[in-house]
Amino acid sequence: MEKETFISKEEILQALKENNEKIFERADETRKVFCKDEVHIRGIIAFSNYCCRSCLYCGLRKENKQIFRYRMKPEEIVKVACEIIQNGVKTVVLQSGDDFGFSRKTLVEIINKIKKGNNVAITLSVGEKPFDDYKAFREAGADRFLLKHETSNQSLYGKLHPGQSLKERLKSLEYMKKLGYQIGAGNIIGLPGQSIDDLVNDILFLKEFDVDMAGIGPFIPQKDTPLGNYPAGDLNLTLKFLALGRIVTKNIHLPATTALGTLNPREGQLLGFKAGCNVIMPDFTPEDYRRKYVIYDNKVPVTLKKAKKIIIEAGRKVARDRGDSLKRSDYAKNT
Repeated sequence: MEKETFISKEEILQALKENNEKIFERADETRKVFCKDEVHIRGIIAFSNYCCRSCLYCGLRKENKQIFRYRMKPEEIVKVACEIIQNGVKTVVLQSGDDFGFSRKTLVEIINKIKKGNNVAITLSVGEKPFDDYKAFREAGADRFLLKHETSNQSLYGKLHPGQSLKERLKSLEYMKKLGYQIGAGNIIGLPGQSIDDLVNDILFLKEFDVDMAGIGPFIPQKDTPLGNYPAGDLNLTLKFLALGRIVTKNIHLPATTALGTLNPREGQLLGFKAGCNVIMPDFTPEDYRRKYVIYDNKVPVTLKKAKKIIIEAGRKVARDRGDSLKRSDYAKNT
């Protein structure tokens, strides 16, 4: 391993295979240099669990008849967003399945109402949409868009996402980058059929695509999906991937995901912070809806209180700003 960065696929591959605690030390050092000691809190509202996709691993897939579907009313979404803001959280994450039951007009109105009079960032995580929708959401005030690439292996992507292609997904990310979104990608560690070489390419993709943030977590099965009987991804491999992702990309925002806490409720997210993470995303979705948003099984609840507790345990402090992209300072000035 080079001192400053990994310069070859072989070095990343070797680091993923070996058990070397120095990886985590270097990741934490890199995080401290490029991201300082602050942890950014993003408040999630999972406002709909309807989805038109058939992803083999996700409990929201349209073929799942065991799930109780819901859509929050626009006024409910805005109300919860205001509660998030009142709690001092500077980013609201609007998350759903790929649900076309929410029209472009409705989502634009929701974004407008949340942004009005509030210095808050809005992240959208609502799946693939027509390009005109991305443009309308951006013009309404949406700041960020999280569209995980899931895997950089095109063949594996096609198998896991019937009727979809990685090429089209990346086109969406490219377009959103041109519109001025702070963009997020990210992948799943431990997907059935995934190789260690795929993970190497995922790390390189994050660097080459120059994302502003990356949502990375382990595969966790959901019993009512075609992959429901497969084993969960490995926690230590996920942590090594996060650490290498931090070292290679340096200054992207990396959340210590709820999935880490699900694999290890006692210290999964804490270990994520030690591996270079600098973001945590508590869930503000009202409980009656939250328990129906079943992407994977046995998801641990992460409240704002719990998130702050983990931050303190990690020896870090809660950020007071919006946590805009660390890649370009003009984001903060223009949003």
